[in-house]
Amino acid sequence: MTTRTLYLLCSAAPPVFEIAGVIEEAQGRGWDVCLGLTPTAADWLEDSLDGLAALTGHPVRYRYKRPGHPDVWPPADAVLVAPATMNTLNSWALGITGTWLVGFVAEAIGKGIPLSTMPCVNSAYAQHPQFPSSLETLRGAGVRVLYGPGGFEPNAPGEKRPYPWGAALDAVDEDCR
Repeated sequence: MTTRTLYLLCSAAPPVFEIAGVIEEAQGRGWDVCLGLTPTAADWLEDSLDGLAALTGHPVRYRYKRPGHPDVWPPADAVLVAPATMNTLNSWALGITGTWLVGFVAEAIGKGIPLSTMPCVNSAYAQHPQFPSSLETLRGAGVRVLYGPGGFEPNAPGEKRPYPWGAALDAVDEDCR
């Protein structure tokens, strides 16, 4: 069986605390998983970073590498950005590459790497006028946006619902068949 490489890139939203189980699920589907985080997500998971690196077999990335240093991950066959916060999605759509994660996915559009994203925003954030515009910009750039029925549906601020990780992994599986 040929192993496919999935870059699983996560923002700082509560579902990021479930990431070890998501990695195991993806590995069970035949993916070699590389985990990337926003700086805040890395801070939230600070005590787990070594264990997550051991689980994936790759270093966890959350900042730009130094010029001239080698890339530490194999090339991606697919990228899943989830959970994707409003900040990550808006920065990505606007091309504001202040973090390694957003810089990578902004460049990945131009490289033609299959990209999927699943937001994680509450219904108040979803009402901001930039949010739907950012989702449309990303869709127009070829990113598969899993938002609405069959993907992520916003909840009320403070309400907790299960994050649909299975739908996100199904999407990347479909993109790489």
